[in-house]
Amino acid sequence: MGPLNGLRIIEIGAIGPVPFCGMLLSDMGADVLRIDRTAPSGLGIGQRETRFEVLGRGRRSISVDLKHPDGVGTVLRLCEQADAIMEGFRPGVAERLGIGPEACQQGNPKLVYGRMTGWGQDGPISHAAGHDINYISLSGVLHAIGTRDSGPVPPLNLTGDFGGGAMFLAFGLLSAIWEAQRSGQGQVVDVSMVEGSAYLQAAIYGMQAAGYWVDRRGENVLDTGSPYYNVYETSDGKWISIGSIEPKFYAELLEKSGLGASDLPDQNDREKWPQMTATFAEVFKQKTRDEWCAIMEGSDICFAPVLSMSEVAAHPQNAARGSFVDRDGVTQPGPAPKFSRTRPEIQRSPPRLGEHTDEGLADWGFGADDIAALKQSGAIVQS
Repeated sequence: MGPLNGLRIIEIGAIGPVPFCGMLLSDMGADVLRIDRTAPSGLGIGQRETRFEVLGRGRRSISVDLKHPDGVGTVLRLCEQADAIMEGFRPGVAERLGIGPEACQQGNPKLVYGRMTGWGQDGPISHAAGHDINYISLSGVLHAIGTRDSGPVPPLNLTGDFGGGAMFLAFGLLSAIWEAQRSGQGQVVDVSMVEGSAYLQAAIYGMQAAGYWVDRRGENVLDTGSPYYNVYETSDGKWISIGSIEPKFYAELLEKSGLGASDLPDQNDREKWPQMTATFAEVFKQKTRDEWCAIMEGSDICFAPVLSMSEVAAHPQNAARGSFVDRDGVTQPGPAPKFSRTRPEIQRSPPRLGEHTDEGLADWGFGADDIAALKQSGAIVQS
């Protein structure tokens, strides 16, 4: 009974941001029907235990041959019942398959059509292959992340695929669905990971224009340039994070670290930041991570231990809120955000390829004879 209960979304199987978006919408209550291939793609999907495919949780999978005319017809018929469809092909591929926006909206003018690419639907390199690391390179994000000495450091694939891609796809779809409810007309949502990741960095672009941010890594407040917004190693080889930007928080940091009476330069004396960082590093190396937690956690220093993925679920804050859940023996983040009435939930475990072909088509209006005929023709497969 999540807040999106009643929405029907078609997800054309893909990797990265499209399945993340499908998981997000499903966790919020939408009925997301995933159109998968009739055989494993070679990209890992359908080739390992499904319980580990966390991004596949919550929705049903039907296997459709998109190179079979009846398979294409199946998708177009499903579109008549849907609020939105989303795909992650290179520009022009969906049209060649016969499931582009014009074809899908013919039987349902209110249908919202979401397109997820790295570069966008047009432009001189729009047809080129790429991955998260390339898209955040073009947006300026990757250049800004790293220390003074490290060179650019890829932030996993969180900023392009999921932050600048999936989140913007979900936001775009829901925005267009809201508009279609009033206008009666669907539209195409063109999501580019370059543009989405650049959007995430909007505040930094503003700071640079104002002269508060220099275009060099490791010399700014938020990029390990400052001593008070940084990570430090502890005596047991673990790490802590400090974010004492505001003067009153910084004063508490000095007090609890034992540096309160030290003759340190001014907090924002940028020329002295390397020296101050070295001083903080020396101090924090004198105690274990747990000892620093006992001193600083829960204070207004803006402090947290740097937890590994195997540690996070047990932390008292995460445990108290149920931030992580166990599904099929796999610890994973639970649905977020939380709602006071319409509680999100994981609707079902990640499906096997084509596990719900019969069930999904039946629930979306296909009769038993239709399903049997499609199976007979090879247009669909029930695993």
